[in-house]
Amino acid sequence: METKPSNPSVPTQHHDPDYVRPIRARYVDPVEVIWLATAARLGFTIRRDPDIFSMTDGTGLLALGPRSELDEDDCLTQMLFHEICHWITNGLETFHERDWGFPLWGPLDVREHASLRLQAWWSGRHGLRAQFGPTGLFRQYYDRIPSDPLQPIDDTPWEDAVIVAARQAVARASGAPWWQPIEAAMTATAAITATITPFLDDYRSEHAEDSLPLLWSRTDSAAP
Repeated sequence: METKPSNPSVPTQHHDPDYVRPIRARYVDPVEVIWLATAARLGFTIRRDPDIFSMTDGTGLLALGPRSELDEDDCLTQMLFHEICHWITNGLETFHERDWGFPLWGPLDVREHASLRLQAWWSGRHGLRAQFGPTGLFRQYYDRIPSDPLQPIDDTPWEDAVIVAARQAVARASGAPWWQPIEAAMTATAAITATITPFLDDYRSEHAEDSLPLLWSRTDSAAP
């Protein structure tokens, strides 16, 4: 029979009720670590701004709205990649222009949809097209992009112009400064997704009313 251990008074030095735990580190989602590092490699400084949704100022600052304003399937990595695709589509020199040179007001520019094509093309190479979809109004177009992102949806002049700009963007993406850091980030993101996948069937949210599936489960193999 085991002897029940005694329970003497705990010394104060082992359990001080006035102890204040020092904070020596910050937890950040691993995929965000990958993409925040990628942003730095490309010359960006990321900051949150409650007064905007997203904005570049031409100096390398990329300001994004607060997390509280995002939808449940939005994340920093997806928003950052969307902005990088804008930069590639609009041209290297637009890094130094406010909002990649897009006019703040006026009709939709074909480069908006072309950047979505680039977004689908690059993420699709790694089976991550669903994870890297855009937020808001642009998701309606993104979800209609064919499995080959460089093929038109229809025969309208708009789609003709979009495809021309998208093909130029894909060609541009294969060069510096984008290809190596983005490929590394996509490969690392796909590896984390693969690591998580065996656990998805047994995942249960800690929120009782949460019926949404995990974004991690939304993978695909679409590739050009």
